[in-house]
Amino acid sequence: MDALRRRLDPEERYGLRVTLFVVAAALVAVPFGLLLEQVVHNGPLLATDRGLANDVHQWVLRRGPGLIRAVRLVSRLGGPPFLIVLVVLAGGYVLARGRRRLAVFLAVTAVGGSVIDTVVKNVVARPRPDLPHPIAHAFGKSFPSGHAMSSTVVYGALLLVLLPAVPRAWRAYAIAGTALLVLAIAASRLALGVHYLTDVLGGIVLGLGWLAASVAAFRIWRTERGRPPAPITEGVEPEAAVDLGAGA
Repeated sequence: MDALRRRLDPEERYGLRVTLFVVAAALVAVPFGLLLEQVVHNGPLLATDRGLANDVHQWVLRRGPGLIRAVRLVSRLGGPPFLIVLVVLAGGYVLARGRRRLAVFLAVTAVGGSVIDTVVKNVVARPRPDLPHPIAHAFGKSFPSGHAMSSTVVYGALLLVLLPAVPRAWRAYAIAGTALLVLAIAASRLALGVHYLTDVLGGIVLGLGWLAASVAAFRIWRTERGRPPAPITEGVEPEAAVDLGAGA
């Protein structure tokens, strides 16, 4: 038990990487696995799922065009075009600052998340909600939500890349703001009637699992190049603080 505890201790040399891999595996194997089992085998949760999708859709319709426009706007913040632009701009910025590893981390994490989402969607092949008077239409399969997963992966990766440049007093706000943004995007997909609750939950959980695995792999790459381990609250590359524009 002591050996296992040392392996999982973030303060140990390999502890944080092992911890992140364990977290990634647990997220995929337990909550995502349970959601997937419900979807694939038409479990009892799906009756609630369908009822909630219809109730939320009707509630948004009753609130009128103002709310619908706001929901559409929030949803676009998690769409592929917007996220691609964000990754390209952020990748270009860190490259210009001499941080090639961070650009590679962003690109691999974002592209890898998109590939995983596409594969799982096609394997599960869950139809999207079929609602009366739909607010929006979306292509492809329903589980997991691509917007929810991609937002979790991309905004999470951006946060970890840029966190060293954020003053310590503001880091908790940056983390909370990122989490709220991802939840708002996920909720917007439910509100638009293009996903079920299990879709957006599955997207967030799978996104967190992939992000944790990607961070762990990046830390292995870092350590192999002589970089010391650091708490995750310092970002994936704490040494980049000055290059990324942190104040003195």
